[in-house]
Amino acid sequence: MSLVEVLASIVFYPPIYQLVIVGLIVTLGVVIIILWFERKATARVQRRLGPYHVAPKLAGMPQLLADLLRYAFQEIIIPRTVDRGVFITAPIIATVLSILPIAVVPFTSIPDYWPIPMDYSVLVALAISTVSPIFLVLAGWASNNKFSIIGGVREAFIITAYELIAILSILSVSAATLSFNFIDIVNAQMNTAWFIILNPIAFMAAFLAVLMSTSGFPFEIPESENEVVAGPFTEYSGILYGLNMGAAYMKRFAFSIILAVAFLGGWSPLTPGEGILYGYLLPSIVVIIKAFILMMVFSFLRSVYGRYRLDQALQGAWRLVFPMALIGFGIGIIEAYLGLT
Repeated sequence: MSLVEVLASIVFYPPIYQLVIVGLIVTLGVVIIILWFERKATARVQRRLGPYHVAPKLAGMPQLLADLLRYAFQEIIIPRTVDRGVFITAPIIATVLSILPIAVVPFTSIPDYWPIPMDYSVLVALAISTVSPIFLVLAGWASNNKFSIIGGVREAFIITAYELIAILSILSVSAATLSFNFIDIVNAQMNTAWFIILNPIAFMAAFLAVLMSTSGFPFEIPESENEVVAGPFTEYSGILYGLNMGAAYMKRFAFSIILAVAFLGGWSPLTPGEGILYGYLLPSIVVIIKAFILMMVFSFLRSVYGRYRLDQALQGAWRLVFPMALIGFGIGIIEAYLGLT
């Protein structure tokens, strides 16, 4: 084997490729671009003149770079009254867990590039995705600040509201295909149609559940700058604050990949072929592009919707979105019974 082939086999080995290349490098790049897009889109829709005055010829990118450098080098202030160990480790663990579901989501159907069989990859991805919010609640509790504790409690309410909705709506594709394997789900969509067409109600419920779980507008309720001063993150500063805020975007991207595979056909219409380029790289790019488009839609909602109150969000979750998830799950069972997938 040549040096290039050896390096390619290392880079595209699934644990390294999924966790380091996509899970860390690509995710970080997507988050930076989405932050820029969110600022520019909001400025254009809401006529905010500020972003237009910062290096207009460079599309305002220097302001984003300045913010990133500020978070990276700003002094980390740790109050004396906090639970120091939990206060420091909670945002780090939450960030790692936010991108960890990507490790079990396949980007191709070629077995050679996916040596670890994951017949229950859907369940594993959903189980991992529901763990990270616990550490956001711990971060608020460890801060020993009334605003942080209130923000943590609000986070707990949102977790309770979205978790079952997210699981039910995404599992509707498993009910339709009689499989918990993402590869089987993508293959079923390649043979018929994408599940966003076959089961749009389940997709919409999943879409709203992702917004809830990642505190995206109009569900940016745990932070609520006007009432609880950044919520669970009130006492955080520097890179720890950046990790807390960035973890939501990272988790949103991980969920976007899950939705792209479950409802948008994954690497469809591309059929993976032989070799790294056609067998792994191009299918991965297709999935990432679909997930990126979903991220843009999530971010654009910030420009057109105001934030709901906590009671409004919970009522909407249990009275509207939860029944939608149940209906979507029922549609999946009916599709499996009729053999539509």
